[in-house]
Amino acid sequence: MTPEQFLKLAQVLPEPLLFITGEGEILATNRPAATMLERSSKEIVGKMLFDFVVESPEQVIKYLQSCSKSRQMVFSSLTLRNHDGETLICRCEGAVIQPKSKESPALNLLRLKKRTLASSNFILLNQKIQELTNEILQRRRAEEKLSNINVALQQTLHELQQTQLQLIQTEKMSSLGQLVAGIAHEINNPISFIEGNLFYATKYLHNLLELVQMYQNDYPNPNPGIQNKIEAIDLSFIQEDLNNLLNSMRVGTERISEIVKSLRNFSRLDESEVKNVDIHSGIDSTLVILQHRLKAKNNCPPIEVIREYGQLPLISCYPSQLNQVFMNILSNGIDALDEYNQQRTLEEIKNNPSKIWIRTEIIDNNWIAIRITDNGPGMTEKVRQQIFDPFFTTKPVGKGTGLGLSISYQIVNKHGGLLHCVSEVGLGTEFIIEIPRNR
Repeated sequence: MTPEQFLKLAQVLPEPLLFITGEGEILATNRPAATMLERSSKEIVGKMLFDFVVESPEQVIKYLQSCSKSRQMVFSSLTLRNHDGETLICRCEGAVIQPKSKESPALNLLRLKKRTLASSNFILLNQKIQELTNEILQRRRAEEKLSNINVALQQTLHELQQTQLQLIQTEKMSSLGQLVAGIAHEINNPISFIEGNLFYATKYLHNLLELVQMYQNDYPNPNPGIQNKIEAIDLSFIQEDLNNLLNSMRVGTERISEIVKSLRNFSRLDESEVKNVDIHSGIDSTLVILQHRLKAKNNCPPIEVIREYGQLPLISCYPSQLNQVFMNILSNGIDALDEYNQQRTLEEIKNNPSKIWIRTEIIDNNWIAIRITDNGPGMTEKVRQQIFDPFFTTKPVGKGTGLGLSISYQIVNKHGGLLHCVSEVGLGTEFIIEIPRNR
């Protein structure tokens, strides 16, 4: 087949075709091939094939020789370079169309098929896509790493907050315990002197009164000066009332001794470890400290405390910490009732007086419950769900830190127990402390 015959045949075919010698010289081409190379036929014919491909001349010659030796199609791949230097990867199908002879060299028909739909721009696009894919993967890895770091930081922050609360609790209890223990010690010393001397004062006064009675029996008619003095001091009333006076002083010293004992029981500075204690004793000690807040004030009746104690065994716990829980819950209950009473008239308060119920009971063989209930204003569900959160408070600035109930929750949790709150607006609030009998 001559180049002229090839061109007539090739022009009617839609596929890009090249008519090439075994050494790589292009003898003829059709329009689709020229369009693929973005050149005219004149710019292609007479040139060497490896002028238009990226592969080395050795590779091209080796392929063309393979085509010249075979009567069947020989497949390969060539990367063509167009007029602008852009590349296009093509699948090649080549075969000899004229037998090799001594007179004429083998001529190869090379059919080109696009393996991709783009040139070097497409390759650059692929590279860009790959770069973007890598960047996305890197970003995902970075985001995953940041997410892990964020989780770790949140966990660390939570632990720091818990540590902060524990430090505040420890410092608060230490300061309060030292203050209470110091006051109890200072009160105990003088009251011990009074209580000890009261016995002898009673004895001496009784002896003196007996002596006065003996004088009256032996000298029923004293001189006018003595008689006037007897009437002035009302000796008969003194003789009758002295026992009442001494008994009142004895009751007072006993009461002060009980308060001192309660203060010491509340602070329990020497009981920082787990001990078996009487829960009721801790509650009573707390009520003694809060007694001044339960009294009547501003023409408002006192807050009544109703104790309904069950038969509880000794409980294994941290006594001072559990007393702090009672203090926080009772203080909050008193605050709620005081605030509620400010919104009510005196008649409304008398019709529904402020009360706090303290109930204790055995749940089963291993658990006990302490229920502290008030008939205050109650709280909304939104507030109830947040009351154990650190630093949450409904009190005005300066009146509450928002740590009391949060610390109480942690203390109960430390004991392996549960702290619940049940409340409804207008129906009061109840805190339920459930702790195991033994730790």
